[in-house]
Amino acid sequence: MARNLEKILGDVSPQFATSLHNLEKASGNKGIDVGLIADINAKGHAILEKLGFHGTDVSAYELYQALIGRVKNIDLLEDFLFDYDYVLVNIDGEAVSCNLLDVIENYHHNLSFENRIVSHAQRALRGEILDRYLTRSTIPSEIVQRFSKEAGILMLEDKHYPRLSGELLAPKDSRPKILAIGDIFSDAFIELDERYTKIENINGEQRLSLPFGSKPPYKSVEVVQAVGPSPNAAVSFARLGLESMLMSWLGDDQPAQDSLKYLASQDINSDLVDLKSNTPSNYYYVLKFGADRTILVKNQNYDYVWKNPRNKPDWVYLSLISKDSWQLHEDLLAWLDDNPEVKLAFQPGTFHFEWGASKLERIYRRSEIVIMNREEAVDVTGGNYDDLRGLAEKLNQLGPRFVVITDGPNGSYAYSDGKLVTIPNYPDPGEPVDRTGAGDAFASTIVAMMAKGKSFEEAISFAPINSMNVVQHLGAQKGLLTEAEINKYLDEAPEWYKVKEI
Repeated sequence: MARNLEKILGDVSPQFATSLHNLEKASGNKGIDVGLIADINAKGHAILEKLGFHGTDVSAYELYQALIGRVKNIDLLEDFLFDYDYVLVNIDGEAVSCNLLDVIENYHHNLSFENRIVSHAQRALRGEILDRYLTRSTIPSEIVQRFSKEAGILMLEDKHYPRLSGELLAPKDSRPKILAIGDIFSDAFIELDERYTKIENINGEQRLSLPFGSKPPYKSVEVVQAVGPSPNAAVSFARLGLESMLMSWLGDDQPAQDSLKYLASQDINSDLVDLKSNTPSNYYYVLKFGADRTILVKNQNYDYVWKNPRNKPDWVYLSLISKDSWQLHEDLLAWLDDNPEVKLAFQPGTFHFEWGASKLERIYRRSEIVIMNREEAVDVTGGNYDDLRGLAEKLNQLGPRFVVITDGPNGSYAYSDGKLVTIPNYPDPGEPVDRTGAGDAFASTIVAMMAKGKSFEEAISFAPINSMNVVQHLGAQKGLLTEAEINKYLDEAPEWYKVKEI
């Protein structure tokens, strides 16, 4: 029976059959594996009959095409594939997934039979195996865990998938849940050699200058995966002890696979990350000159389709996203209308500012907190740069209960219930290495601390510390701190580092 499961699971450990045999033996030979195969076969036959393949031979290709054909009526498909999440039909050595998510993705991406997706069903099947040995036997969970790891059916990337290991082998996760939404990139940091690079002022504009037509050396290059305001925030949330989820968009290339692997290593649920076939992922080149950088950007076109999260978050964090994503914003608002208890944090990105406050009226009105810098606040409100209270009040009038305005070396300002306060920057232990991601660390830390039950003013005092540490490292995520580490800095803070009312 182990061999049958091994065929449809695909990439499992060479110890799969032995480890599953050990699980079955530890259960008292209850035939749990035999029962699972029987259930898969019965459900598979039921699917074939529903599709009209009564007593006839059918190929794996014909089954695949018949399932794809059902996607045109999604309501019928959901009912049709109810409770088939772990079913893979094996026909002549070819496995076809009956998992609703696999079928929809195969249709949505117009995938050929040879390139079909079966990963959701395989994950669910791994979870079903674990579930049955945990609930239908008296095997201690640590034994199930050991043999499952040896078999290759207990995988880190499955942690947050329904029915799976993290939920089965650990106490129920009580951490606040937060979903970050926005674009994702890979950054190649190229550190320029100061001997061959200079900053020139041309007509009042600073320009990065290199010898033209030559081959100047560079100092180093480092590729950083899965960055951008929302992925940076997702990593920050995970470090600070939240259950972190990410909705984003990638191509189907190696950078996409590297990013997904990295996100899994950071304890981030990437079930809502969409992969677009025959499309590269967003890849930026960061020309680093001292602590500053010039970024060469190229954004790909993705299908910005909203997906209802199966595991409802307590907060949604919206940040930088493509101009092609307007419908997603509409669908997000509709989902928030249906889930009024979910709080929205808004850190606007480039195209949000281009769209303007009028177009984003409902987003601002629905936001619990909005975070931006002083120049952006002027742009959004049309207010006076020198009137911080006026800027904060105008942002507050757009709808958010809490407003935060960052002001570079001058620290930051926060406004709520008619009260304006300020917090200075935390002192740097040394010269900044790279300022990338400082704002993302600041914004995400405030939201994370509020999600964990801290007061607004408490949350504000945490944020500059995370920003301070981020700029001491290359990239936006390496320096992100845990709550315990931030608390240590707070304990050692100078007397003047405190929130003050203005």
